[in-house]
Amino acid sequence: MSKKAFPTIEFPEIKGLRLDKALSYFEEVKTRSRAESLLEQERVMINGSLEKNSYKIKGTETILIDFPDIISNNDLVPYDLSLDVLFEDEDLIIVNKPSGLVVHPGAGHTSKTLVNALLAHTSSLSMKFNECRPGIVHRIDKETSGLLVVAKNDLAHEALAQQFKMKTVHRIYQAVLWGRPKETHGTVKSHLARHPTQRKVFASIRNSKGAIERDPNCPLKIGKWAVSHYEVLNFNDHLSLVKFQLETGRTHQIRVHSSEMGHPIVGDHAYGSDKKLSHLKNIILKEEISELPRFLLHARELGLTHPRTKASLMFSVDWPEQDLLFLKKWNLI
Repeated sequence: MSKKAFPTIEFPEIKGLRLDKALSYFEEVKTRSRAESLLEQERVMINGSLEKNSYKIKGTETILIDFPDIISNNDLVPYDLSLDVLFEDEDLIIVNKPSGLVVHPGAGHTSKTLVNALLAHTSSLSMKFNECRPGIVHRIDKETSGLLVVAKNDLAHEALAQQFKMKTVHRIYQAVLWGRPKETHGTVKSHLARHPTQRKVFASIRNSKGAIERDPNCPLKIGKWAVSHYEVLNFNDHLSLVKFQLETGRTHQIRVHSSEMGHPIVGDHAYGSDKKLSHLKNIILKEEISELPRFLLHARELGLTHPRTKASLMFSVDWPEQDLLFLKKWNLI
């Protein structure tokens, strides 16, 4: 596909609707989950500007959509990788992703991703716009290990995407942070957007006084509301093992919130770990952290409702063995 303009005056039935719902009225989009995918990828412009999903259609705008390039599974090269599959049926797959594996092809990673491995595993994956993300309902970073759900058909994809939207999916992460948060329990809230000068990272939107904007109803043109609940599980003199329960699932959410709390994730070069490492006096711990192949973030629990049977599904996976050795050695578990 390519860019296509939709004058809203030609679609009177969408006047007054939220942008994400209005997009689903277009034949080229069809479903709410596809609309949300386009908005998530910032492929939708209203009169030349990005708007939030909640933007209400006035009936006088022109909506410009930059559709993903159409591909087929034949354009993606299967990757013969043994996957740790916890559950699979005709509708979905629950997989324990290893750290170091990119979820889907993109700039700099055109093959040997989880998607390529899934194509070697099964011929049934939802295709959405036939872009390079078949089956992918949600993502975790390359370095993050742990649980992902993959859709095998459009029915499952639509139902699972709705669960994520309605915040009914249970997601628990664990992370090793520098230092120890002052409060053992807490909630971090902010609007996340791409950093204004460092485009590969994200940051919380700040108000005119330089403080992070915590009001969910603040009228902002950019940024997505993000909420992370945390609990300190254990700690030593230098590090903490912290549980995060996500209310929303924004890109780099835990990484940003941890860093802005003053406690970046250990090994997270993009969000402040290196500065903490440079001040560490414990030589042995400093050397071990310097040699870590990734930052220490793990998607430990995933719970959802089966899209067809409506059964409640709950899964849990422990940290990879190498990380468990580190956690045990430094008395974090």
